[in-house]
Amino acid sequence: MKKNSFWYVTLVFGTGIFMASYRVVGKNKRSKNLKAEEDAAKETKGGTGTSEQTYADFSDLNDDYDIIIVGASGAGMTAAIEAKDAGLNPVILEKMPFAGGNTVKSSSGMNASTTKFQEAEGIEDSNDAFYEEILAGGHGTNDKALLRYFVGHSAAAIDWLDQKGIKLNNLTITGGMKQKRTHRPSDGSAIGSYLIKGLLKAVHKRNIPILVNAAVTAINKNEGKVDQVTVGISGEEPKILTAKAIIVATGGFGASKEMIEKFRPELKGYISTNQKGSTGDGIKMIEKLGGQAIDMEQIQIHPTVQQDEGILIGEVVRGEGAILVNQAGSRFVNELDTRDKVSAAITGLPEKSAYLIFDQGVRDRAKAIEFYDKKGYVSSGKDLKELAEKLNIPGSQLAKTVVAWNQSVADKRDKEFNRTTAMEDGLTKPDYFAIKIAPGIHYTMGGIKVNTRTEVLNKENQPIEGLYVAGELAGGLHGNNRIGGNSVAEIIVFGRQAGQQAAEYVKNQY
Repeated sequence: MKKNSFWYVTLVFGTGIFMASYRVVGKNKRSKNLKAEEDAAKETKGGTGTSEQTYADFSDLNDDYDIIIVGASGAGMTAAIEAKDAGLNPVILEKMPFAGGNTVKSSSGMNASTTKFQEAEGIEDSNDAFYEEILAGGHGTNDKALLRYFVGHSAAAIDWLDQKGIKLNNLTITGGMKQKRTHRPSDGSAIGSYLIKGLLKAVHKRNIPILVNAAVTAINKNEGKVDQVTVGISGEEPKILTAKAIIVATGGFGASKEMIEKFRPELKGYISTNQKGSTGDGIKMIEKLGGQAIDMEQIQIHPTVQQDEGILIGEVVRGEGAILVNQAGSRFVNELDTRDKVSAAITGLPEKSAYLIFDQGVRDRAKAIEFYDKKGYVSSGKDLKELAEKLNIPGSQLAKTVVAWNQSVADKRDKEFNRTTAMEDGLTKPDYFAIKIAPGIHYTMGGIKVNTRTEVLNKENQPIEGLYVAGELAGGLHGNNRIGGNSVAEIIVFGRQAGQQAAEYVKNQY
């Protein structure tokens, strides 16, 4: 078998957990099935069945496009769809051998307020309430203009996805929220690969070319306008492509040990949940053009990460009723407090780790658990005594803790830690389960400074003409702590805005 041609066998887990199988059209139109990066595959759980996707042939690459999108992330593909629908000719360049970026690893869902799906369930919400809870979660340090735009366009983003067959009508809750705003697929599965599958389908329907293994190594400016990229393609000489506008959606730097240690040296050695392509390329290239990098020290630690392989145990598990216990079998924190506070509570334990405890009811509602079980992360017991024995924690204390929790659920009042959400169902349905977790590097809140039009701002806070940014690459929206479910919303809200604004710029300038 040749080095550049091999098969990736898709994994189909439980009730519709899937891995997308990608086919690349190589030179001479030979078909390639690319093996997805291992740690991206570990979190690809949403959707149903398998989906064969095609990528463009390098020989078909043009020298000029209306808009070049750097990064086939959720934000990049969303921007491309909007640009194409505006009548322009975009191309997407991706350095990894597959599309999706960190988006494919997203687990819990997409936050939005005042949506039609909330209304259908009788959930009374408001944009102001959503705004205030995000602001509180970010400790008041969020860019308020970006935040207001984000909140005000979140419901429209849900509708936009729905129009493309990406229906997120199953609601749950994440830490720091007081309402069910987290939208996910109807079967309760993880959102990441379900979203990417739908966006890829929309991209291919519009004949938008995506090139993979195509690393952009420089973004260039001529006569004050950003209008070129240098792209390196395996086995080929670097090529300069010209565009009338450039959108960068390369994600954060959570997989860059060098950058993590530079901005937060105390995090050296922490495991990361990020796909290995999240190395801050966009930040470095845009800084060379005069763009600002802000809040770079604001790196989010997620409280529930499986430590052997760096797999995020999604917030949906707690959102559907799980509790956290220490090695003594006792609760020690409000499980749905903000991520920074829950992470600090776990790190403060002698073992610096804890256990998620849940029952069959939680498992039935949080379909991602089937994936965790297949990976071997889940311990089980027919009753709490058997589970405690497997965890080597005191069975009597674990039973006492669960009884007390169930009473709190019945009373709708958590006297110990003031938890107020995800208390609809107690832990009463055998079997019982546990996953051992500890904090890990998850998200970089800092990044490139942009305005609400997604234009990159220079050090004088003026737009750099022709340059736009969307997704985790942009800094400021989340302040110093991101609420779970907001990153997927950011991808769609600001991905749409980048595509629309870049298209408007091109039409007005050319």
